[in-house]
Amino acid sequence: MENKHRRSFLKKAGIAASSLLVAPTIIPASALGRNGFTAPSDRITMAFIGAGNQAGNDVQGFLPDSRVQVTAICDVNKKSPGYWNGKVAGREYIQQVVDDFYSEKHGTSYRSAEGYTDFREVLQNKAIDAVEVVTPDHWHAIPVMMAAAAGKHIYCQKPLSLTVEEGRAMSDAVRKYGVTFQTGSQQRSSHHFRRVCELARNGRLGELHTVTCGLPGGTPDFGKTGHLTETIPVPKDFDYDMWLGPAPEAPYSPCRTHVNYRWIMDYSGGNVTDWGGHHPDIAQWGMGTDHTGPVKIQNAQAVWSDHPVWNTAVRFYFECVYQSGIKLIIQSDKDFGVTFEGTEGSAWATRGEHKINPEKLADTNIGPGETSLYVSENHYRNFVDCIFSGEETIAPAEVGHRSISLAHLGNIAMMLGQDLDWDPVNEQFTGNFAANQLLSRKMREPWGALFRQYKV
Repeated sequence: MENKHRRSFLKKAGIAASSLLVAPTIIPASALGRNGFTAPSDRITMAFIGAGNQAGNDVQGFLPDSRVQVTAICDVNKKSPGYWNGKVAGREYIQQVVDDFYSEKHGTSYRSAEGYTDFREVLQNKAIDAVEVVTPDHWHAIPVMMAAAAGKHIYCQKPLSLTVEEGRAMSDAVRKYGVTFQTGSQQRSSHHFRRVCELARNGRLGELHTVTCGLPGGTPDFGKTGHLTETIPVPKDFDYDMWLGPAPEAPYSPCRTHVNYRWIMDYSGGNVTDWGGHHPDIAQWGMGTDHTGPVKIQNAQAVWSDHPVWNTAVRFYFECVYQSGIKLIIQSDKDFGVTFEGTEGSAWATRGEHKINPEKLADTNIGPGETSLYVSENHYRNFVDCIFSGEETIAPAEVGHRSISLAHLGNIAMMLGQDLDWDPVNEQFTGNFAANQLLSRKMREPWGALFRQYKV
């Protein structure tokens, strides 16, 4: 492994020793790579920037990998309820999850994860090799760009970006600095989705003409605080101004933060973008359009939330038309999953299952010389594998950017109520100034200046 992916043994052993809560001068055999454990020089030290809903899931995905040592947790919230179904999360909560895991693994009281409130301190720490950015969408671009410049490998949760401009800047930064990057569009690491995409890509369905993505609608009250719309004092141990970051100033209310942010356009894009990093991503994979996009967005329709704070679409429909003539339909109120339709058959996939029609196509083998798609059975391990190998991940930055751009274009078309012509090469609308203005968002200072500084 290249030296830039290693840390010296003595430095690592020193960190491990100082982190022990008992007998700090005694280093356990596991920390030295004995008794079946991975040596520190062969581990990736990893930090989590964000300690909310998805971080609780993702940290459990990385902890069992002996090649990874989670050493830092960063979040502006110390610890509180208000996350998935009212559960507790935050910096100290995820720290405890990490420390409990390693304590059990090492058979002694063990502290691994240092706590941070400012992600910039994490990125300045040269002992950290990789980060996961698992913040609300409006806080993806700047940490990703800065992490790339700092030489950190990056796992960034979907949806990749808040805007098309931010996604382009993130992909460009990753390419410039040559770091390993994985978008958290984990459905690519499922054989069900890979199977239907291979059938579509290899002509088993005949000439492909229509792809439909059925996404959830509504604005579910996941945090059970959607009714708490009044302005109240900011809770203790929650840096709300930092949480807002580049987003516009806004009064604090419980319905605005934690799990609820996704229903507010200043921070996310509703289920259009929340699920736009999943099923439309698979549609792009199956159509072979990973590095491009549609040429037209048409027939966009939306019903918008009437909530006092939430303002994203609760029902939606739009069509993306590609140069090939294939029509991709993205809509709520439709069978959940991705359906590929061709002149000879169809294929549908969702999480945990897929169906092929006619059934005889289900036994079709993909032979030599045909398109065999990237195989990954574990999205987290694929990221770590690629850090060591230097190969591209199954969901790299450019792919994640192009996939979520579909959701951004759809939201723009629905907001304007217009058909739009799109140039996927220059990533601009043709002849529509108002639509092009919506490809980016003005950032609150000083974050806007920081974004411009790291934009390559």
